[in-house]
Amino acid sequence: VRWMMYWIVFALFMATETFTDLLISWFPFYYEVKMAFVIWLLSPYTRGAGLLYRRFVHPALARREKDIDAFLVRARERGYETVLRFGKRGLNLAATAAVQAATKSQGALAGRLRSFSAQDLRSLPER
Repeated sequence: VRWMMYWIVFALFMATETFTDLLISWFPFYYEVKMAFVIWLLSPYTRGAGLLYRRFVHPALARREKDIDAFLVRARERGYETVLRFGKRGLNLAATAAVQAATKSQGALAGRLRSFSAQDLRSLPER
């Protein structure tokens, strides 16, 4: 549980840090403060990640739990529909390619056989 809280808080930190780096990275000791913050999150003595998770992240997730569950159900349904749609398209493309390849190779084979004369065909050994 401790590591789950750490990774969730750290992921949120990294997501916000992507944008804040552009705006406030010019402050003196910015990178040192950022490093100290990550150590504070990770430290088993300070338990910073657990503190932030219990105080901010968990209440926010608990308030939106029904919305998150509904979103996940919709995403699952859309995912199944998308897999089916692309699967059907893939099978149609594969079937079309197979039919076209068979048609082209059959035409090439027939053309090759027509190029033989009756004399050539009689000279073939019988089986």
